[in-house]
Amino acid sequence: MGLETLRQLERIDRRWIYLAVFIAVVVPFLTGLKLPVGTPSPAAVAVYDEIERLPEGSVVMLAIDYGPASMPELEPMAKAVTRHCFQRNHRVLAMTLNPEAALMIRRAVDPVLEEMGKEYGVDFVDAGFKPGGLAVILGMGRDIHKVYGNQDARGNALSSLPMMRGVKSYDDIALMIDFAASALPFTWIGFAHERYGLNMAAGVTAVMATDLYPYWKSDQLVGLINGMKGAAEYEQLVGATGWGTLGMSSQSIAHLLIILFIVMGNIGYLAGRRHRDAGRSGSA
Repeated sequence: MGLETLRQLERIDRRWIYLAVFIAVVVPFLTGLKLPVGTPSPAAVAVYDEIERLPEGSVVMLAIDYGPASMPELEPMAKAVTRHCFQRNHRVLAMTLNPEAALMIRRAVDPVLEEMGKEYGVDFVDAGFKPGGLAVILGMGRDIHKVYGNQDARGNALSSLPMMRGVKSYDDIALMIDFAASALPFTWIGFAHERYGLNMAAGVTAVMATDLYPYWKSDQLVGLINGMKGAAEYEQLVGATGWGTLGMSSQSIAHLLIILFIVMGNIGYLAGRRHRDAGRSGSA
């Protein structure tokens, strides 16, 4: 390859780069390409093992505390955990402290509920959004029915639902998992875990995970699912690949492509500098 050809790498129209990255991102979703995820992290495996350990029929509470902005990263892990709970015949209570997340509960849980042939009110209850933040967390430690005015998010009396007849407070919940892109996991740990002894795990965006690893190491969390990679790992553990795995495939291809463009840009720059140096030498 000649020096002049290499110099052209320095002058590639950036629109071609945007197009190439766009194609790299969407191809896995269009083709179903699933690249290897690798060995699941110990923190994700710890969440999986905890759900495996629970006696059949245990109640697992999922706090779906994320909105549409972080849905691509957190919804895949929420779906994978929901699937795992239903595989183990656990019962799922979903709720949220985020006003944007009421619809997120339906998106994450309802498709899995239908696919696995589970029944609303028996295997799953959607308590929905309740304003109040810390007051809600503390109140649920005493009486969940009272906090929600004895009504779920779908207009049913909680006391009329078979699953909720034996669920009154945190004492009746075997595990709580908070899916969040905010500081809410710290509030749950500080008041639900420390005050009431609620057994907790968390699934968070990758940018938040480093702040929560100390809580896992100190046994305040039984496990931690870290971002898109954690979602893909959990899908692998439950044997049902989905958007987490596809998202990681897309991300991996895009990262490799960006590295390739960086290498090409540097080759073009070095070729251009060599050409300029040769020009100055010839004119001297």
